[in-house]
Amino acid sequence: MLERLSALAWSWPTVGLFLLAGGYFSVKTGWFQLFGLRTWWRCTVGQLRRERGCSGLSALQTLSTALAATIGTGSVAGVAVALTFGGPGAIFWMWVSAVLAMMTGWAEKALSVALRRRTAEGWEGGPSYWLRLAGHPCLARLFALCTVLCSFGMGDLVQSNSMAQALEGAGGVPSLCTGLIAALLVGLALAGGLGRLGKICEILVPVMALGYLGGGLWVICAHGEAIPRALASVFEGALGREAVLGGGAAAALQYGLARGVCTNEAGLGSTALVHCASGNDDPAQEGMWGIFEVFCSTLVVCTVTALAILASGVLETEPVTGVLLTAAAFSTVMGDWGGGFVAVCLALFGFSTLLGWSWYGESGVRSLTGSRGLRVYRLLFLALIVLGSVLELRPVWQLSDIFNALMAWPSLIALLLWRGEVLEAFHRLG
Repeated sequence: MLERLSALAWSWPTVGLFLLAGGYFSVKTGWFQLFGLRTWWRCTVGQLRRERGCSGLSALQTLSTALAATIGTGSVAGVAVALTFGGPGAIFWMWVSAVLAMMTGWAEKALSVALRRRTAEGWEGGPSYWLRLAGHPCLARLFALCTVLCSFGMGDLVQSNSMAQALEGAGGVPSLCTGLIAALLVGLALAGGLGRLGKICEILVPVMALGYLGGGLWVICAHGEAIPRALASVFEGALGREAVLGGGAAAALQYGLARGVCTNEAGLGSTALVHCASGNDDPAQEGMWGIFEVFCSTLVVCTVTALAILASGVLETEPVTGVLLTAAAFSTVMGDWGGGFVAVCLALFGFSTLLGWSWYGESGVRSLTGSRGLRVYRLLFLALIVLGSVLELRPVWQLSDIFNALMAWPSLIALLLWRGEVLEAFHRLG
């Protein structure tokens, strides 16, 4: 049943909506993500040392908190799942979706600053707020509900499941033990609110990303002679005659887009919830972070994972998937240390994603019930961390895909409803 619901959730209407939104903003901005690379790079990486203003998060804290939720197990285990069930061609469609998603991400972040308001509890913004302003309260409540569900799926069950698999496979750590420890640490972090999350992620995210990329590049360089063959398999799996006629291209498209969304979240509207708390008052400049986040999480981190798996040859030789397949690829170079290295990286990835998505889920609860349901939500979120650590892999990812698709519909509709304001912010870019 989950398999059929997942396939239905990521059927052509959902795929078409993602491509429509990404394609629309790409065309209307003259493919700024490609031709404006120098501008958005200067406005993101070049601004990381900027001090925050009188209120809100600094640029580095905003970026780190958002990346904490996007550079998660989807970048490590999710890519392996896409390769297993969608074949190498899934990576091609992940790239295509990422290029389009860069401008969807720009639109989300720009609108998160352009349409927000200050409340007693901080900044309010994101798709739920946009939809209420547009006169669609039912869609606003639907997005808030889907945000909560998605925080339980991709933000909770998937993360704890992948962390438990990695640590058990590498060091024999019992899955239940991993779940209990992760729940305890997340609970302590949640007690400090968004400010503490920003400070934790500001330290954790750059370290974990650079460490993982360094290890992945080591694996890729060690199998350098296999890189041309790996790249050829990606294009053949997506566009080759056998793939198209045999149905493999359709599977590659489905899994590539689904995993792409899981890794960068562009179109879900989730990262807009944290960007609306940014200390930046310029919508166009804030939108640059949306481009950089997709570039970093999908075009860089996911590509490193995919090439490491394909070049090492473990996709054809190892009867495993998920994080265990990624660990097998790293072990071809690092030996027995490979599994442990991936396990540590994934534990950091998963923990940071749990922190980011717990905040998104709380935002959804506030939109639905105010602050009344926060305590119940936190307890349920922590309980599902423990539950996710002992569940099987495939149904966990299928649930995540279903919730992602449900969340994307009201979010993308909100972006298209406010497309005039988005493009107006872009034209003020100068």
